[in-house]
Amino acid sequence: MPTFNIKFFVSVLSLVFIGISIPTAYASHSWGSYHWARTENPFNLKLGDNVSGAWDARLATASNDWNVSSVLDTTIVAGGTTRDPKKCRPTAGQVEVCSANYGGAWLGLAQIWVSGNHIYQATSKMNDFYFNKAKYNTLAWKQFVMCQEVGHTFGLAHQDEIFNNANLGSCMDYTNDPDGGAGGASATDPSNERPNTHDYGQLVTIYTHLEAFTSALSKKFSEPAATNDDIDTSDAKEWGKVIRKSSDGRSSLHERDLGKGNKIFTFVIWANQD
Repeated sequence: MPTFNIKFFVSVLSLVFIGISIPTAYASHSWGSYHWARTENPFNLKLGDNVSGAWDARLATASNDWNVSSVLDTTIVAGGTTRDPKKCRPTAGQVEVCSANYGGAWLGLAQIWVSGNHIYQATSKMNDFYFNKAKYNTLAWKQFVMCQEVGHTFGLAHQDEIFNNANLGSCMDYTNDPDGGAGGASATDPSNERPNTHDYGQLVTIYTHLEAFTSALSKKFSEPAATNDDIDTSDAKEWGKVIRKSSDGRSSLHERDLGKGNKIFTFVIWANQD
């Protein structure tokens, strides 16, 4: 009996799905042409575990969910900044995932360092200042934010940036009701805790072409860009100019130009203050 290949199935289904019109969702939700350079698909990307025990299962679920993609395999490894997750220093060639009490007004951040069109390091931060509060201290909110902030580091933007409409069934969709169903904009809308087929299809589009080198898993690929030693990346004053806003008028994407083709992009989910 032939073996069922889930990655091949998702790849074919994703390519079909890309051609379908999706109401309220962006036809394309990549941000620019930014991607990890790699020589083959699927490529492996390390996720450094700098999160507390309260977040370990959320990180594992996000990694497994994104690994359904036909072009991507993530591996959770020991984090490079476990002694001080609040600083969450980036590591060349991988994504550092951190949780700490960062204060401020945001729930989650994804920060991506690029050189030209290529991503070469990234961080995802979960802000326990809010996740320790009753409103956000739920599995649904934690899984939604973890999935989205990790998803940004692959080159994905948001499918939709309206908080109070029905869920699209994707963690790349803004929401005030991450588990869907009763209590939100619709009594029958799906959960936004995980990726959907459109996310997997977008990854296929982003990572169709191959390159002669890799920026993932490579410590040799280093560019002259600022790290957390130079910039407090948890401070909104350091994120650079606002290049996108969500439906509530707050920023959703910032760009800091470091010169010579090097930039830091910051995706942010703000917490509700009520």
